[in-house]
Amino acid sequence: LGLDKIEETEDGFEIGSMVSLRKLETHRGFQAWTRGAGADSLRHIVGTQFRNCATAGGSIYGRFGFSDVLTLFLALDAQVKLFKGGVLSLRDFLDRKEDGDILISILVKKGQAFAAYESMRNEAVDFPVLTAAVCLRDGRFTIAVGARPGKARVVSVPAAELSGEKIERAEAVKALTEKFTYGTNMRASAEYRKYLAGVLVSRCLDRIEADRKEA
Repeated sequence: LGLDKIEETEDGFEIGSMVSLRKLETHRGFQAWTRGAGADSLRHIVGTQFRNCATAGGSIYGRFGFSDVLTLFLALDAQVKLFKGGVLSLRDFLDRKEDGDILISILVKKGQAFAAYESMRNEAVDFPVLTAAVCLRDGRFTIAVGARPGKARVVSVPAAELSGEKIERAEAVKALTEKFTYGTNMRASAEYRKYLAGVLVSRCLDRIEADRKEA
């Protein structure tokens, strides 16, 4: 069916639902455009053998709370293409009730963007304690936080809100991370996750700032 291919055009990427996580991780075009954020979101998922079998579509369709992949694609403002439902935003898909529809592919528009991904794990290949992805595009920061331990959620703010001095930015990041809800499970407390969200988002912003200077 050709669902195991990544098609890259001048406008974006169409990632087939049966594309392995490893193929996505090593795709030069996708990694270059995401400035390594794509690989960062995938390299901690169990091991290479597992990523050769697990699929991008499975990661998205499952809507798993611990999904690194879901966090990244939310920040990239991705869309999904469904057999019956057509094309809709990943944000809307997350809140859509499971209806047996078939996920065909994941769509990511290019444009000029800077992305970064960070996660915290208690052990190298464990489920994440928290995940965070940030994408700067068209003068706005899109921030996704996942493994809260619920499925990832996203907020978008003007770039100016997070572009001040470090002290000002730290206060803005703290206010931003309070827009998400956090829970407690065997890996971490809600309070720790809330603190960690600020740390990971700040790291993403630092990486994006460094990439912009090099560009």
